[in-house]
Amino acid sequence: MLVLAVALVGVAGPLAGKLAPLENNSPTSFLPAKAPSTVVTTYLLAHSRESGSPAVVVFAAPRRLAAAALGTIAAARRALATRGLPGVGHPGPVVVSRDRRAAYFVVPVATHTTAATSANDVEAVRGLLTRFATPATSTTASRALSVAVGGPAGAAADALNAFSGIDGKLLAVTIAVVALILLLVYRSPVLWLVPLVSVLFAAGWSQGVAYLLAKAGFVINGMTVGILTVLVFGAGTDYALLLLARYREELHRHERTSEAMAVALRRSAPAILASGLTVVLALICLLLARLNDIAALGPACAGGILCALAAQLVVLPALLLVLGRRVFWPFIPRPSAEYAAGGGLWERIAASIPGHRRAIWVVVTAVLAVGALGLIAYRGGVSQQNGFRGRVGSVAAQQILAANFAAGTAAPAEILVRPAAAAAAAAAAARATPGVKFVSTPVAVGGGASLLDATLAASPTSVAAQRTVVALRRRLLHAVGQRALVGGETATNVDLAAAASHDRELLLPVILAVVMVMLGVLLSSLVAPLLLVATVLLSYAGSLGVSALVFRYIFAFPGFDPTVPILGFVFLVALGVDYNVFLMARVKEEARAGAIAAVTRGLAVTGGVITSAGVVLAATFAVLGVLPLVALTEVGFLVAFGVLVDTVLVRSALVPALAIDVGARLWWPGELARGGDPKPE
Repeated sequence: MLVLAVALVGVAGPLAGKLAPLENNSPTSFLPAKAPSTVVTTYLLAHSRESGSPAVVVFAAPRRLAAAALGTIAAARRALATRGLPGVGHPGPVVVSRDRRAAYFVVPVATHTTAATSANDVEAVRGLLTRFATPATSTTASRALSVAVGGPAGAAADALNAFSGIDGKLLAVTIAVVALILLLVYRSPVLWLVPLVSVLFAAGWSQGVAYLLAKAGFVINGMTVGILTVLVFGAGTDYALLLLARYREELHRHERTSEAMAVALRRSAPAILASGLTVVLALICLLLARLNDIAALGPACAGGILCALAAQLVVLPALLLVLGRRVFWPFIPRPSAEYAAGGGLWERIAASIPGHRRAIWVVVTAVLAVGALGLIAYRGGVSQQNGFRGRVGSVAAQQILAANFAAGTAAPAEILVRPAAAAAAAAAAARATPGVKFVSTPVAVGGGASLLDATLAASPTSVAAQRTVVALRRRLLHAVGQRALVGGETATNVDLAAAASHDRELLLPVILAVVMVMLGVLLSSLVAPLLLVATVLLSYAGSLGVSALVFRYIFAFPGFDPTVPILGFVFLVALGVDYNVFLMARVKEEARAGAIAAVTRGLAVTGGVITSAGVVLAATFAVLGVLPLVALTEVGFLVAFGVLVDTVLVRSALVPALAIDVGARLWWPGELARGGDPKPE
């Protein structure tokens, strides 16, 4: 088994090394081909002679731009025009603000090349312009001249730069976090390495799976790679902890390690497999998404979970059997007739629940409901262009433009009119739309079409700008019908939000149905799945509400990325059910002893290992916060916080209290439902 595992790494490793060049972080790549903004972009790339994404070069001064500063700006424009940088078109005219504190000109950057090449073009522009900036000193502060490059091309370059090096940095931090937690859990100089090695096998295989998906045409981006990495490490370590706990328990009962492992696998593998396959099926549901990156995330992460299952149910047992009982040193488990699993803190916690079960589940439910009230603070508004943590070039440029020009100057809405004869009517409708500051003269772009630029009053990444684009599309539809389509940065964000809304409405009930069916099959019950799913949904709502408050009032993020609620739901529902499956599978083993005895025994035995697993998973998702992107930070915080809530409150208190209160009816209509119920308090 170990030789086979190494051989698979030898196959997947080279494929994983080829993954980075195939990542696609362009906003338009996330949308379906029929989205209006995508149609506009595709048409312009095919027909426009000046096909390119605008990079807006912005200069600013603390006071009025003096003649010398204007001369410097003109020289910078000439340098770009004469240097002949690859992929960089001829710069447009210099536009000076009314207060003469800022000026800008637009440079088209080719978009028919790869995203990395376009980003290199933008960086070449930035590199050339740095010598035209004048830094502020104590004596020249009033004459300081700053320069920033923004617009759609600048934002795309910043996004690509944010994702550059994501694999290595994220992998290093994730390994460090998992290694530290395993050391604290096992307090052994050797044992912590064994699950870590098996997880590394799974991580290598999963990267190869992601490469094959990218080659097959799925949109794999930096977010996909980041989430895949932490998911494989988190879930894989969870499965390892659960198997190791049962193996150590059986080593106290069996002399031969092979017998102990055989029993451990028979007892723990069904629950681990059921939990893993539940996550896999929930992720496969993402193939129904309209957003291409969400649709690709499903099979990529499903492949990662399958790799984690294979590693922990095949490679890990093989490693443990090769290393023998001594791998647990200095706490080597020995066969003992007096041994009983459980005990300690979790036995005391379990014993305290039956007498206060109703008070516990009422209080915990109330706490989660209060957390859900935080959804009042929920708001959208995060896009790829404003989704950076910290100050980057495109954000700095947009801030200068918003302060000195019409906020939408950096990225006007692009109105594609076909045929060109309808351009005059489209222009009139656009000028009459509230929130549109200026409409350009129609320009022929080939193929019998015309293009108009509509400068918006609001920042192109703002919610107000999105409302303007929606109103603009409505007026154009009324004026010229389907002959006019609106594209551009803001329109792309509108289409992304619409696709995300569709995906939420479709995917959430489908995923719930899949989870319910899997739980019903595993637990042979109709009541238990309803109870478990209800608790996980309450946990998700509470976690999302608290996250909304944290993002808005502590982190001061512009809002939620539209994909975060979907991803949070998938991972919290699927992974949250995992812990309940591990608990309830053990409770079902003990169910013939009665509801109270079964639940207290199950919680006492599984409490420590499931809590450790929850901490590992929460810590690995929290690692996403080291990356400078709002969306990944939001996903990391939401899932990490939700997993801790699920582990500490739901699985440790709410579910056991409800299970005892419901009694044997929990297993209806199975045979176990005929057992005795606890007396009401």
